[in-house]
Amino acid sequence: MEELARESISLLARSASHADPPRLGSLGAVFIMLKSALGAGLLNFPWAFEKAGGVNTAISVELVSLVFLISGLVILGYASSVSRQKTYQDVVSEVCGRAVGQLCEVCFCFNLFMICVAFLVVVQDQLEKCNEVDMPYHWYTDQRFALFIMCLVIILPLSIPKEIGIQKYTSVLGTLAATYLCVAVIVKYYLMESHSVIITPDVGSWASMFSVVPTICFGFQCHEACIAIYSSMENQKLSHWVLISVLSMFFCLLIYTLTGVYGFMTFGRDVASDILMSYPGNDVVMIISRLLFGISIITIYPIILLLGRRRRGIVTHLFESRCRVILTVIWISITLVIAMFVPDMGEVISVIGGISAFFIFIFPGIPGFLLHCRVVFTVWGVITIVVGAFIFGQSTTIAIMELFHKF
Repeated sequence: MEELARESISLLARSASHADPPRLGSLGAVFIMLKSALGAGLLNFPWAFEKAGGVNTAISVELVSLVFLISGLVILGYASSVSRQKTYQDVVSEVCGRAVGQLCEVCFCFNLFMICVAFLVVVQDQLEKCNEVDMPYHWYTDQRFALFIMCLVIILPLSIPKEIGIQKYTSVLGTLAATYLCVAVIVKYYLMESHSVIITPDVGSWASMFSVVPTICFGFQCHEACIAIYSSMENQKLSHWVLISVLSMFFCLLIYTLTGVYGFMTFGRDVASDILMSYPGNDVVMIISRLLFGISIITIYPIILLLGRRRRGIVTHLFESRCRVILTVIWISITLVIAMFVPDMGEVISVIGGISAFFIFIFPGIPGFLLHCRVVFTVWGVITIVVGAFIFGQSTTIAIMELFHKF
């Protein structure tokens, strides 16, 4: 889900209730929101544009989705101010009740788990691309074996420690990787000797239009972190939070759209679900991008794992240590197996996008419906819940059907 410093920001959110008085300025809030949204999902956007049926259709779906994305951020900020809670889960529990709060915890953990799977799929893709050389195949040169060794030697030791707070600062690599990839894709398009790829007019159906929604949900998702960000701001006026939300989503829209448009125009219908897989393995510019994304993922993965295994409760130090090691090994092992045998980035993101609908549509919609202070929030909350339920059902159904079709 980055980079994807949304994981590191969510880590900070766990202790937000004990934090210093709010000191976060406007620029800082926008920057953190950008870091929370920009990540590995960017690799999937050119493919999503192809799945949607073309540039115009995909951008139209993006713009419509942006209305719900921004409204979700606004409602969550408002719910945080009313409930006086400082984390996503606490706001949901306070406003919606314990049962919905527990559902939020389950969805939160599963979302982090699937993000770990997506990260390993990205790493495996890049390892596969690096192996595109003329040499005999051996089991020890297989990218799956290399991924296993990487998990065993690098990711596991980084994930076992109880606190890995220093690694949260490496999340800036995700923003750097996303920005670099966007610029590289644009430059590569204009440096092409000839633009021989034929882009046909948009012919997308309703089904193809909705197929791009999971990618948008995964790519723009920063809602888990937004309450921690809002609670840390100096100016917590709702109008100011609306401005922060709009600016953040606008810059995300710009980067995602440019990458999607130019990646799609470069490769057309042949674009891979991971845009980096569409470029030659010996392309130096894209090798740098693979390196940036790879390092970012390796350093962010342990933070996501920590969030997924962290639970409240009083236990002995020995019991906590044993449980932490066991849970870490199980988490890494299962995500590794899934990444090895479900190698299509698009299939993984379709699942994550469905779960993301809970955080973007359903959970923000419920407070909007329950908080009767403003009628507009109530009405919009109902609409958001219905749309979120539809997106979750549609995305999950398609993901399951594609999985069964594959096997």
